[in-house]
Amino acid sequence: MLKSPDMELKGEYKDDMLHRAIYATDASVYRKYPAGVAYPENREDLKKLVHYAREKKLSLIPRTAGTSLAGQCVGEGIVVDVSRHFTRILSIDREKATVDVEPGVIRDELNTWLKPYGLFFGPNTSTSNRCMIGGMVGNNSSGTTSIQYGVTGDKVLEMDVMLSDGSEVTFGELDEKEFKEKIEINSLEGHIYRWLYDTVYPEPVKEQIRSGFPKPEIHRRNNGYALDRLLRMKPFAAKGEKFNMCKLICGSEGTLALVTRIRLQLEPLPPAQSVMVAAHFNSITDCLHAVVPVMKHHLYTCEMMDKVILDCTRNNKGQLPNRFFIEEDPQAILMLELRSDDAEDLGRRRELLLETLGKDTAAYAYPVLYGAEIGMAMELRKAGLGLLGNIVGDSKAVACIEDTAVALEDLAPYIDEFSLLMKKYGQQAVYYAHAGAGELHLRPILNLKSSADVALFRKITTDVARLVKKYKGSLSGEHGDGIVRSEFIRLMLGDANYELLTGVKTAFDPEHIFNPGKIVHAPPMDQSLRYVPDRKEPVVATFMDFSATQGILRAVEQCNGSGDCRKTHRSPGAMCPSYHATKNEKDTTRARANALREFLTSSDKANRFDHSELKEVLDLCLSCKACGNECPSNVDMATLKAEFLYQYHRANGSTLREKAFAYNTGINRMMSVFPWLANGMYRNRHTSALMKKMMGIAPQRSFPPLRLFRGEVLRNHNRPKGRVVLYIDEFTGYLDGNVGEDALELLQRLGYEVGLYHGDSGRSFLSKGFLKQAGVLADKNIAALKGRIGSDCPLIGLEPSAVLSFRDEYLKLATDGEGAKHLAENSVLLEEFIAAEAENGRVTAADFTTEAREIKIHNHCHQKALSNQKVTFDILNLPENYSVSIINSGCCGMAGSFGYEEEHYEVSMKVGGLRLFPAVNKAGEHTVIAANGTSCRHQILDGTGRGARHPVSILKEALRG
Repeated sequence: MLKSPDMELKGEYKDDMLHRAIYATDASVYRKYPAGVAYPENREDLKKLVHYAREKKLSLIPRTAGTSLAGQCVGEGIVVDVSRHFTRILSIDREKATVDVEPGVIRDELNTWLKPYGLFFGPNTSTSNRCMIGGMVGNNSSGTTSIQYGVTGDKVLEMDVMLSDGSEVTFGELDEKEFKEKIEINSLEGHIYRWLYDTVYPEPVKEQIRSGFPKPEIHRRNNGYALDRLLRMKPFAAKGEKFNMCKLICGSEGTLALVTRIRLQLEPLPPAQSVMVAAHFNSITDCLHAVVPVMKHHLYTCEMMDKVILDCTRNNKGQLPNRFFIEEDPQAILMLELRSDDAEDLGRRRELLLETLGKDTAAYAYPVLYGAEIGMAMELRKAGLGLLGNIVGDSKAVACIEDTAVALEDLAPYIDEFSLLMKKYGQQAVYYAHAGAGELHLRPILNLKSSADVALFRKITTDVARLVKKYKGSLSGEHGDGIVRSEFIRLMLGDANYELLTGVKTAFDPEHIFNPGKIVHAPPMDQSLRYVPDRKEPVVATFMDFSATQGILRAVEQCNGSGDCRKTHRSPGAMCPSYHATKNEKDTTRARANALREFLTSSDKANRFDHSELKEVLDLCLSCKACGNECPSNVDMATLKAEFLYQYHRANGSTLREKAFAYNTGINRMMSVFPWLANGMYRNRHTSALMKKMMGIAPQRSFPPLRLFRGEVLRNHNRPKGRVVLYIDEFTGYLDGNVGEDALELLQRLGYEVGLYHGDSGRSFLSKGFLKQAGVLADKNIAALKGRIGSDCPLIGLEPSAVLSFRDEYLKLATDGEGAKHLAENSVLLEEFIAAEAENGRVTAADFTTEAREIKIHNHCHQKALSNQKVTFDILNLPENYSVSIINSGCCGMAGSFGYEEEHYEVSMKVGGLRLFPAVNKAGEHTVIAANGTSCRHQILDGTGRGARHPVSILKEALRG
């Protein structure tokens, strides 16, 4: 194993077991442990890495977001992760509509930055909220917009690159005179130009390329290096466009050079008005036969989803709302988007499209979508890749043939033959994505833990490669050759063309230090797989019940590496707050899942959780539960962390601080005997400083004062609106008694008979991994509430982290499964209850004031993950003159005890400072900040100096009279 390089990097270099494990995989089926991981900070660091690799005979594997499906980002050399530091937008030329960026700039964030200029970058992948321009160059990405805006290679005008000898050159447009001048340069750059000219210029070679490469009308084509693209440029075409080496670099998968700057051609923003028609079909064949007629309508989007994808969305909490437009049970849907700046023109074109669907296709339904509905439908389509990881068990939709592209007129017959081929193998493949571009993401369902299915993996890929060649298509449309397809390039392009590709690689990279084996000299596609075939499956005993995923290991294995957790705070949602703050791959849900998978699989310890590396990778997990909702594969890292902590404590014990936080409710109970004394100690500068020092609490933190619940129930035997049980949890009972009292008053004045239930939810035990203690409380609460609540008498909670544990962890902890289910089904947040009552007309605006007020809401992460934010928005809008908005705040950063802990304070405040604190600070002096989490309110106070209020208190104040 390589030790730290004997060189000084301004950035970082990691070669410990943890970092090697988390970079051993990408979003493909492959796994290779790298020698180390470098995070270069500047070009000088890159140059040092190139020279070091040459000296030590090592390879460099360039990587941005690491979402490659073909295995481009895995290798045994040094992973060069430029996603942390090479992230600047360098300059814009509005007149020429160009922008210069570094390779780590995220596609969606670039377009947000460009929007005020009326420009955008057209190619659009399903990973656009985390994919980076450097990765898009490496893959020659295209995405849903390629039928209008082409592929990345069409838009790259100029690049600064570092060649394999460490020299820095600029590639861009050259006329014939400039090209010939390049040939004369005595350097590696000159050698590359000379080799290309001497080798490709002869007419027989050009004809060989034309005859062997895919049909020219297929614009999504990434088989090998783009030698066919060179034939459209001078001097290789007498009347061609100017030569530009960038066209060869695009799609080269980091095998030719390290890219440090990219100049992109931009487009004017798309027409402002759009409409989408979602055509439903009863068969794949009917759907594909519709593509040619509908593509005559100048579509901006022509995307397909099949029943397998649609069925995956049924069980995904985040995608359920996006299924609103689906009628009956279609086998396939075509999503057809039209755009125009003129509403009348758009309406006319919509009617023509509907007429075509009615006359020339077998569509049985075609709902029309507008505005936000289109975005929701496209989110459903974009989530398809990650959702495929939701299949429970070892069989998964495997990326191997998912990238085939054929000419549009060949699509239906090609898929007919493909379906027969899949039938021969007993496969029900998955069909989705870019029908309008002749490319569908076709995936067989295979268990690559089985040697029989690994053999099938090869057979299917080989047969499909031959079928694609029959139609003169491209085996790699946009995802790249990588490990999975490079082996078939010789078959696809022919021996002579393959030898040309090896020549390209050698001309650029004589010592093959850049990402070797990803296009030429490929390793076998069925080796270096993520799982060892026919392995003896590890038995990993757990305290919590993971039977829904067939055990904790398979729960972890559901992470397919799609990298949704790498979106930053500039995207909607909360996943993953620690990554938002640090921008370290180590702090993503994916990295944590990778580490758990690696150590739980390969550990030789009796307790497979007993690894310091796992403690390190999970240390900054805030247990916000955003991943359980926003991760397409529903990888619930909060639950996995709780189980890990329990198991780790079994082997190593727990610290005094962990015990103090875990038993916090008991401590508060004792303190409540003399609350004035406790609060005095908390407020006193000397005693509070001493307690913080003893407990490892950040000195900047304030202690929350004890505010005991002292509410009394007013008996109302008439029960005009029914009965409820108000849950006084451990936080409400000891820290936020005033909130509980407001809730009691609100419910009673609205006409409900209220009973009280005082109980510790066990949240503090769960957060610190004290699962036995949490399980005891779960059983106690289930038993106490079993006869008290039901569909006619719900349990109403105020603190999301407490009451929502009844709907989440209790189902995995309780010994009484039916009782836990009963409690889960009848436990609601107060906001959920009031919103439902308002929808049924039992609570109305007439119950509240008509005074005006402005309110901004920050909701608890657990509510966002396990419920929804709209219920809080809805109830605070009941007073007719209240102006309410939800802050796009992500996680507040406190996360229970996390933000109190001295070593976590900085990350905690950085998380809050990304979105929440600025939004609160911008709010007007009289704007009310609403936050239903006790930790959230404390974080807002510490981070901004402003007090936030629970929505129930705001609503209670708004009652008439």
